[in-house]
Amino acid sequence: MDRKRTDVLVVGAGIAGLAAALKADRQGADVTLVTKASRPEAASTWWAQGGIAVTRDDPDQFAQDILEASAGTADPDAVETLVTEADDAVRDILVDTLGVEFDTNGDGFDYGKEAAHDEPRILHVDAATGKHIHVPFLNYITDETDVEMLDDTAALELIRHEGRVYGVMIEQDGEWAPIFAGATVLATGGIGALYPRSTNPDGATGDGIAMAALAGADVADMEYVQFHPTAVHTEEGTFLVSEAVRGEGGILRNGDGDRFMPEYHADAELAPRDVVARAVKAERAETGEVVLDVSPIEFESEFPDLTAKCNDHGVSLPEIPVAPAEHFLCGGIDVDRDGQSSLDRLFAVGECACTGVHGANRLASTSLLEGLVWGRRAGDAATGHAVERIEAPELLDRDPALPDTFAREKFHRLRRVMDEQVGIERSPEGLSRSQAVLRRLKGEVDAYVRTRTSRPLYELRSAAIVSLLIARAASERDESVGCHYLVDQADALVSD
Repeated sequence: MDRKRTDVLVVGAGIAGLAAALKADRQGADVTLVTKASRPEAASTWWAQGGIAVTRDDPDQFAQDILEASAGTADPDAVETLVTEADDAVRDILVDTLGVEFDTNGDGFDYGKEAAHDEPRILHVDAATGKHIHVPFLNYITDETDVEMLDDTAALELIRHEGRVYGVMIEQDGEWAPIFAGATVLATGGIGALYPRSTNPDGATGDGIAMAALAGADVADMEYVQFHPTAVHTEEGTFLVSEAVRGEGGILRNGDGDRFMPEYHADAELAPRDVVARAVKAERAETGEVVLDVSPIEFESEFPDLTAKCNDHGVSLPEIPVAPAEHFLCGGIDVDRDGQSSLDRLFAVGECACTGVHGANRLASTSLLEGLVWGRRAGDAATGHAVERIEAPELLDRDPALPDTFAREKFHRLRRVMDEQVGIERSPEGLSRSQAVLRRLKGEVDAYVRTRTSRPLYELRSAAIVSLLIARAASERDESVGCHYLVDQADALVSD
């Protein structure tokens, strides 16, 4: 594979990465976008269901809802940036440029209402908004811009020296080479692969966060891992039941058939996600099951895509069996209002970044919006830097390849630790044990990476690094807040 140079290098092809690439292209930059995804559904944006929140006529109330959902921990300046630029970003890219046809009700947009929102402000397309945004966005970038897109291409390691990032080492078709860039924008998505049950795609291994942390970039709020309360787990896989279903009137019932959320929070089914997720977990443990009863609403007509998904997975309506699943990392690479990290020429946007907007708990339907707003800002700020070449890291592949089962077995151990000790509920003892196991696992993986270069091995290294960052941050947060919830004693022991 040949060495390459580009003005702006974007790593990741979800809404945040695409927005950054589009903005940099509009500024006249030479832009290269690399993604390890080879199909739209391998990016987290494609999986987003509920929609994208907008300000409408009351930015102050929108900001207040974000702050309250975060348990008062969100950065007010970051929140102001989000709510101030929300409507313009959505109008500019999604409506005027891509022509996304959001649902209407005859009088204009059919704004939905979701948990912890004071009013309906969610633009949506059925309950499959991400797909209806992501596909046209990819098509537009490919057909209408000069952005060069390299799919099925993994970023392995940042090229850096003395606090500056010069590009990325990439892998494609089993070969690796450097891409040198004037600026690098990480938009690598979430961390769902660190947990056995997640609403993320399988490739969400935290690569961008791991690469940045290894290069010395600051990370923040890593303990805040949000779990979605209503995911369906079947033999065919896991899928999300959008919060919009509860917003329209869906009711959570336990194994005894009783509605239980009013006992946990005044907002019942529309309480903040961390509250609902813990309640669902508790009721499942006590009564054996929790279902989302959709009989109060016209489910098949209101949510045809979700209806089809239930049918495909053998779920009999109107009662959908649900359980919590890892959904979103509120923390990540620490960035400013332009997505600039603590390393020169390195930017981060989307779920891999910590803008401060979410604090300890993310408000529903703000993730696509954050990616859009910060993607535009980072794409602008990343332009205008000269491309410089330095000596690239030497990646070795001199030892025999590892068995195909190696990464799978290590991932199984990692996910078990994260699920049992760094999940919805944590304890100081469990977090201490988890770190011991994760340190040993990372040490094993590091030893193999020194003499072998392969995508699965680097993904495993990323997962081990990010898992340890989460466990460490959680152990340092000695009070429960938002989606970081401490209990006196862990329910399960971790073993090697």
